[in-house]
Amino acid sequence: MVSKKVTVNNPTGLHLRPAGIFCNVAVKFDCKISFQHDTTTANAKSVLSVLGACIKKGDEIELICEGPDEEEALAAMVQAVEDGLGE
Repeated sequence: MVSKKVTVNNPTGLHLRPAGIFCNVAVKFDCKISFQHDTTTANAKSVLSVLGACIKKGDEIELICEGPDEEEALAAMVQAVEDGLGE
């Protein structure tokens, strides 16, 4: 298992379009990918789960990857968030 904390800097947080991009990156990998924010844990491969976490600009999330390609998955997820998820 690997994890890393990142800050969401999208102007409107993880609303539908960036949440879709976030999930599209996650589903490319075989490992389990989730994230934590405060007391909420969400499945990064589920748009509804990501939207339900109500992530806003400036929120810090901890990405957690567990499985065969966890290192590559974590690097890709961190890069996607840091690049602004299409915004």
